[in-house]
Amino acid sequence: MKKNPIETILGLVVLIFTVVFLFFAASRIDSKKINGYHVVAGFSKIGGLTVGSDVRIAGIKVGAVMATKLDPVTYTADVYLNIDSSVHLPIDTKVSIADVGLMGDKYVRLEPGKSTTFVAPDGRLSETQNYKSLEDNISEFIFLATK
Repeated sequence: MKKNPIETILGLVVLIFTVVFLFFAASRIDSKKINGYHVVAGFSKIGGLTVGSDVRIAGIKVGAVMATKLDPVTYTADVYLNIDSSVHLPIDTKVSIADVGLMGDKYVRLEPGKSTTFVAPDGRLSETQNYKSLEDNISEFIFLATK
């Protein structure tokens, strides 16, 4: 069986493009470890937030979700966050869960307050706003429009 040199060249081109694509994808992944402190926030609804999701202030990544656990007493979802050590969160920081896009991933949004007292490592952020899905927003809009 005689091999066509075009097939060999095409196979090499595909292999080179695959290696270039993998290198490009690996260089774009934001996988650096965040050295910081941990805080907890409790929500009654987290809407599919996953471990590894971003924690952002003004759209800038300042941490990551380390774990999500159900509190067996209050039945709330405790979200454990790892916050960059250079970021000091006031105790009146507001915490909410937001969408990256219409069908995108979720992230934790932090809105720092005005307090001069900061959350201690392993502390708790108490001003939380539960996740509102697209369906929740639409039903709220319809309810307001028909009132």
